[in-house]
Amino acid sequence: MTDREVVAEQTAMRGLLGAVTADLGEPLAPAWEEAFWAVPRHRFLPDRVWLGAALDVCDRHTDPGGWLGAAYADGSVVTQVNDGRDPGEGDPWPSSSASAPSIVFRMLGMLDVRTGHRVLEVGTGTGWNAGLLAHRVGAGNVTTIEVDPALAAQAALNLKNTGLEPRVIDGDGAAGHPASAPYDRIIATCSVREVPRAWLEQTRPGGVILTPWETPWACYGLVRLVVEPEGPASGRFHPHSAFMLMRNQRTDLRIFRDVVRDEHVPDESSTGLSPWAVAGDDWAARFAVGLRTRDVWHAWHDDPGVDGVAARLWLATTDATSWAAVDWDGRTRERFTVWEHGPRRLWSEVETAYAWWREAGRPGPERFGLTVATDGTHTPWLDRPDHPVPAPVRPEA
Repeated sequence: MTDREVVAEQTAMRGLLGAVTADLGEPLAPAWEEAFWAVPRHRFLPDRVWLGAALDVCDRHTDPGGWLGAAYADGSVVTQVNDGRDPGEGDPWPSSSASAPSIVFRMLGMLDVRTGHRVLEVGTGTGWNAGLLAHRVGAGNVTTIEVDPALAAQAALNLKNTGLEPRVIDGDGAAGHPASAPYDRIIATCSVREVPRAWLEQTRPGGVILTPWETPWACYGLVRLVVEPEGPASGRFHPHSAFMLMRNQRTDLRIFRDVVRDEHVPDESSTGLSPWAVAGDDWAARFAVGLRTRDVWHAWHDDPGVDGVAARLWLATTDATSWAAVDWDGRTRERFTVWEHGPRRLWSEVETAYAWWREAGRPGPERFGLTVATDGTHTPWLDRPDHPVPAPVRPEA
């Protein structure tokens, strides 16, 4: 490595450290700043990465400056597309990424690890997060598990080349890793719609489980659970994160491929509730609607090619048995046409969830929490565990 390259890397790292400090609103704790310098992020990124919503390719060999800039920008970097398969003429879609450094250090701070803690990381990815943890608590105390064999092997090599060798397991993170349990801390770098029971079983009483969270309606937030002596885990949600869903919890549904059929004859009605109110930029509303409806997802269709329809919001259940559509005519936002099909009235469910959220004072994600029982039952709550979010109201056709 030339002196010029060393200077460029050091400059880039200092810039990133400043960006992370600004995002967090305070300097990194000394132990994490030491780990930041000892475990350089660029050593964990592949030579080819994908950037932005368009997934533009950035190659280290043809654009070293751009690649280094991506490595030390405070943003996520896609490190794998299509589960490692060549997309060919098809569209690439992100399947693994290096998370934005600010959220990495935000989560590490929330994890509250101490020297000697045993930690399980679910979702090794590039290995950078595992490297930071290994530097903090000792490599022998860190187990990291990755479902993709190729990613696991490369992460293990990245870690070894950095002088850190935590236990890297190729396997299903939902099952944890009993051989290294019990753990003081479990941290996931993929989102879940259900917290696996194995994580509770493998965490010591008083231990912490920190994972990104999503519902089919909204991918948003973190949940930090503390495992109680009798086995349940409970804690609050926190805003500001969006991660890729754990692979074994993916649904991969498409409206026209899997849900809507030519022979379906939906019921028509109208609504005064704007579809943008529940599926637009108000993340607090979207988060709450997701907690209430539990198994309903949505997709926008702009200019669907239907006379008199400028935009359509599709809704469907994750079992693909019920669907709804809400149409905007492009002129007035006072009334919207609603179409519903199947045993459940999905738009009515969403209206009920939204009305409840408004009546509760429009709470943000930080006012909600979750309790996970030993039998796997998930109970979301508002403000305190004895104030559960009402179960979904499901009007039938």
